[in-house]
Amino acid sequence: MGTTDNAVPLSKGAYNATLIERVDVAPRLAIFRVRPDGDFQFKAGQFNVLGLTYGSPRLLDADPEEWDQGQAERLIRRAYSISSGSQEREFVEFYISLLGSGQLTPRLFCLKAGDRLFLGTKAVGVFTLDRVPPGKNLLLVGTGTGLAPYMSMVRTLALGQGCPARPMAVLHGARYSWDLGYRAELESLDRACEGFSYVPVVSNPRNDLSWNGLTGRLDNFLELPGIERRVGFTLNPDSCHVFLCGNPGMVENATSILRGRGFDPGSHKEPGNLHVEKYW
Repeated sequence: MGTTDNAVPLSKGAYNATLIERVDVAPRLAIFRVRPDGDFQFKAGQFNVLGLTYGSPRLLDADPEEWDQGQAERLIRRAYSISSGSQEREFVEFYISLLGSGQLTPRLFCLKAGDRLFLGTKAVGVFTLDRVPPGKNLLLVGTGTGLAPYMSMVRTLALGQGCPARPMAVLHGARYSWDLGYRAELESLDRACEGFSYVPVVSNPRNDLSWNGLTGRLDNFLELPGIERRVGFTLNPDSCHVFLCGNPGMVENATSILRGRGFDPGSHKEPGNLHVEKYW
């Protein structure tokens, strides 16, 4: 999720959560596990706000930034999709990419376990499974950290039985193989679960000699005859719902391709079978 909020004054006690673990996936990618001070509930696919003050430590190699000392206690807030399952009560997990020119991420990436931060008290967003009828197949297509809401969906649907309760596939694209966050977890599900498929795609293989899997633009794979064999079910609008999340270029092109196959985003009153979330 890439929406932003203006900086707001930090009221006393506004830091209401603790970073309990950070897992570095790649030099500019990390998983943040945040424990809220109080109860926190959400639906798989929703997002929430994280925040730190302007005066918080910032990475030294981030792009130069100018701000007035009077802003030191003002809160910088940004929205990020939640990647933990909705049943998780110990922490709320986020999959975040470092933006050197950003205001918040160069500060987030300075945090260590035990540090305090702001967590929004209510998750929001309609990029959820609420409008997907039971029994429909799910194709979850995402680039980069656009994988985050899908991890929440997969983990939520797998609750109590180890495998998701319906046929589903995750089609994830990244520039390099080391940017394929959650790869080990998804590969494990792919091996163990008959109704689950994980299809990773790398777009810059010339600089990633260790990668021997699929390569190219993620959205282009939706046009290939072999895509249905890889995901494990037919891309039929009558039996399948597709989610798109991440790079707006991918989302727009994939939307056009899927519309050509009969998928429809629908409307607020009449939901369709194509669900879209752009990250910037």
